[in-house]
Amino acid sequence: MSTLLSLFDGVLLLSLLWLAWRALAAPDLFKGIVLFIAFGLLMAIAWVRLRAPDIALAEVAVGSGITGALLLSALARSRRLEMEQAEQGSDRE
Repeated sequence: MSTLLSLFDGVLLLSLLWLAWRALAAPDLFKGIVLFIAFGLLMAIAWVRLRAPDIALAEVAVGSGITGALLLSALARSRRLEMEQAEQGSDRE
């Protein structure tokens, strides 16, 4: 059983490193935000494995939930503003 848990911890660590790298290197902001949310969810699992359920709940609620929603909202708003500015620029011509 201990070997299986060690294998799980190794896969979890590699997944966290891979997700962090992909979130930082993502050319598309939406993809980066989704990867950030997934990273937060896996980080919560890591906190559970470290026997810190209170931190895991905070990570899920704040790290993935609220922060992810705010980032997605900001991205949608910025895209909407870009479209409005592009429309105003085309109206001037």
